[in-house]
Amino acid sequence: MTGASGFIGGEVCRALSERGWQVRMALRAQRPALPDHERVLVGAIGPQTDWTQALAGVTAVVHLAARVHVMREVAADPDAAFTLVNTQGTECLVRQAARAGVRRFVYVSSIKVNGEATTGRPFTESDPPDPCDPYARSKAAAEQVIARVARGAALEYVIVRPPLVYGPGVAGNLGLLLRALRLGLPLPLGAIDNRRSLVGVWNLADLLALCAEHPAAAGETFLAADQSDLSTPQLLRLLAAGLGRPARLWPVPPRLLGWLGAAAGRRAAVERLCGSLQVSADKARHLLDWAPPVPPAEGLRRTARAVSVST
Repeated sequence: MTGASGFIGGEVCRALSERGWQVRMALRAQRPALPDHERVLVGAIGPQTDWTQALAGVTAVVHLAARVHVMREVAADPDAAFTLVNTQGTECLVRQAARAGVRRFVYVSSIKVNGEATTGRPFTESDPPDPCDPYARSKAAAEQVIARVARGAALEYVIVRPPLVYGPGVAGNLGLLLRALRLGLPLPLGAIDNRRSLVGVWNLADLLALCAEHPAAAGETFLAADQSDLSTPQLLRLLAAGLGRPARLWPVPPRLLGWLGAAAGRRAAVERLCGSLQVSADKARHLLDWAPPVPPAEGLRRTARAVSVST
């Protein structure tokens, strides 16, 4: 398991353990507060990483670690920075996994490989990729590398593309919105009429653990999502309810929000808040008989309660 130190990785380790797996965490640095699983230090992930010790005797790999999409990019060449870790680093790992006799390689990609927005219908696995930024392009390239390496080896692979993942410890724009709700700040988002697919960390972890062992998952790509989609105002009201606070939503027209976002250099963030991005997880439900165990309302309440407890 790579990426075990993140808020998603910890839940995936738990889901794998509950299914009877012995988990080995491949870590870039020692983390004393992590769950009590076997640990191997691999250092920075890139084209020269030595995975030999981490892969010894391993049946399956769940590869979650990545250079993630950042709110304020500092790299002089973002494409090169993302490619180094997400594409070349993944290629290094999957090639060594194939040589080590690993049977199943589960790769956590991103719905951003499909694109940034939907109009009229949800994304499906059969849609042509449309990655629009350096992060998404690096993930799409990694998917292609994995499939190419697997074709020449006795290695089964599974690719999972989640949308926004929420849960205790979530950061990014959702973390900022949670803090604003906790402080009782008014938010100009009450007039937005959109639909967004999300996936709770518990649901994603359950799907990844299933993909590590289900025979029908081999060679497949799956999109992950909760049972139902939400508008941005619905999402905020559920989070506010979990915090025990009112959601102070002002009905500012989305067109005005877009203009203000562009003026502040935050056009992309505002477009994500106002636009729709829907994902169909029907393939996983039908092929793997997968059902997300935690409903979105309960998952968002858990997420908000974690903020209340920690502050």
